Amino acid sequence: MPGQRVGRSSTSGSALEKTLRITEALTAFGGPHRLAELSAAAGVPKSSTYRILVSLVEQGYAVTDGEGSYGVGLRLRTLAAEIGADRPEGIVELLEFLQKCTGQTVHLALRGGNALTYIRKIEGAVRSHPTSSRVGLRIPLHATAMGKAVLAHLPPEETEGILRATGMPALTRRTLTDREGLADELRTVRERGYAVDDEEHEPSVRCLGVPVFDRAGVPVGGVGLTASAFLTTRAELERFAPALLEAARGVQRRLQLGG
Repeated sequence: MPGQRVGRSSTSGSALEKTLRITEALTAFGGPHRLAELSAAAGVPKSSTYRILVSLVEQGYAVTDGEGSYGVGLRLRTLAAEIGADRPEGIVELLEFLQKCTGQTVHLALRGGNALTYIRKIEGAVRSHPTSSRVGLRIPLHATAMGKAVLAHLPPEETEGILRATGMPALTRRTLTDREGLADELRTVRERGYAVDDEEHEPSVRCLGVPVFDRAGVPVGGVGLTASAFLTTRAELERFAPALLEAARGVQRRLQLGG
């Protein structure tokens, strides 16, 4: 048929080339796509295609509905949004504007499996109290503001499965380590729209986090503000919640390409 892609030899190309071909097939119009469709379009055997897709999902470049269909992930959408010539104000510009408005460190993180991964960090105006956060670092869901913002909007059975797999280890003396206490806090997060990490992930560090949703309404990441507990009270940090929510909505619009 005219315009139809012709599959390529499954024996040709390195692992990287196969990954790129599968990624190209993943972004083709009409997605999400079935495994067999992606395998044929990329010219890669189903078994190899599946293994590569599992890795892409884990890294946030692809998403799956759990029933054999795969779509473009938030991390891949982020890259596209940032380089799109028709988007004069991109993701980075929004995050930088949020940092200028609040003076605090801004993070964007995406979910990969049972954790979040920082993909962007904009340093705050005051850096007297360094934190461990860095691009590429994976952080737990139960002990971080962005993580709790994600958990609060997942189906209860999925949240239970995550906590069963990861446990709720104490990272500081203030980390929530019991399911009932966390469940109460997640209800509060849903009611007010944002989550707080009050020295639960790192001592002397407070964070505010809100979720970012995909087009289906699934929380796939978050935007957060990080402040020194020595310099910023919890009440002072929470006053930035409206600005954070507005920035997250802007990020979300840019990530939901075609929305």
